[in-house]
Amino acid sequence: MQIPDTPKNTPLYQEIGDDLNLGTLIHVDVIQTLWSGYGELVRLIFSDTCIIIKHVKLPKPSHHPRGWNSDHSHQRKLHSYQVEVNWYQNFSIPHDERCPIPQGLKCFQTPHEWLIVMEDLATLGFGHTTMIADKSHLNASLCWLANFHARYMHIQTPLVWEVGTYWHLETRLDELEVLEEGELKNFAQRIDTTLKKAKYQTIVHGDAKLANFCFNDDANRCAAVDFQYVGHGCGMKDVAYFMSSAIEPKQCEVMQTWILDTYFIQLKEALAHYQPHIESEEVEQEWRVLFAVAWADFQRFIKGWSPDHYKINTYTESLTTKALKYLKSKA
Repeated sequence: MQIPDTPKNTPLYQEIGDDLNLGTLIHVDVIQTLWSGYGELVRLIFSDTCIIIKHVKLPKPSHHPRGWNSDHSHQRKLHSYQVEVNWYQNFSIPHDERCPIPQGLKCFQTPHEWLIVMEDLATLGFGHTTMIADKSHLNASLCWLANFHARYMHIQTPLVWEVGTYWHLETRLDELEVLEEGELKNFAQRIDTTLKKAKYQTIVHGDAKLANFCFNDDANRCAAVDFQYVGHGCGMKDVAYFMSSAIEPKQCEVMQTWILDTYFIQLKEALAHYQPHIESEEVEQEWRVLFAVAWADFQRFIKGWSPDHYKINTYTESLTTKALKYLKSKA
């Protein structure tokens, strides 16, 4: 399908509906614009069903919310959308009830514009998001992550990022350059290498923030969206980042044990389901130690990207210190 240059995209969206036999387009609901002006996320309501379209427009933006406008940043974003296309085309079918994601329906692409057409999770019973998580939301999200990590443990594929997460060191050299001098900057490469050389590698979501989980009515199950930065890595990257997004900084120290215990209980059960040959105790023993290292990896990025960010706090500084102490002991 050719992507025509049409005002407000309505004729294009009806054409997509016709191609998928969805009936008449009744309403276009813009859910949000994409980060740094790279398009929009829309819900299309047809006479027969609803779908979601991620409509990406590729021209390099002239403005970034925090001033990051380099070609390096632009190329990272472009690759991230190609990875997301790969994900929905190759990994979204069949449905997995243990870690559900929207099924990719179609992907259209021209040199400057991409559309990813996917199911609307609301039609599958996952119609709720939240900015404030209670333990039901936390448990459901950690269960999703545990099952996702177990399902893809030791899976290697060139269709995703070689190293997952949007803050991966090799893609964030601009932020590393401006990071204040000190041990965190000096140990940045060792932190990255330690995570990459962990024995147990999986595919991580890469942007596992609370806002990317959609919950059912009871908030005891969830599905996940936004797979731009899905790639290989240690599962603790997702867990640490999720915790940073879902727990208030002043509660992190109190909640850490519960978060990790809940995740590893779920991971043990998930590995028994997906990969019973893998010893869950060995995975837990390795990954618990790497929780602080994974958080230090994110801390390295956030301190270079936005030095005054609320995610830089006493708790994250103490975890980073713990990680650096661990790495020194291994030198």
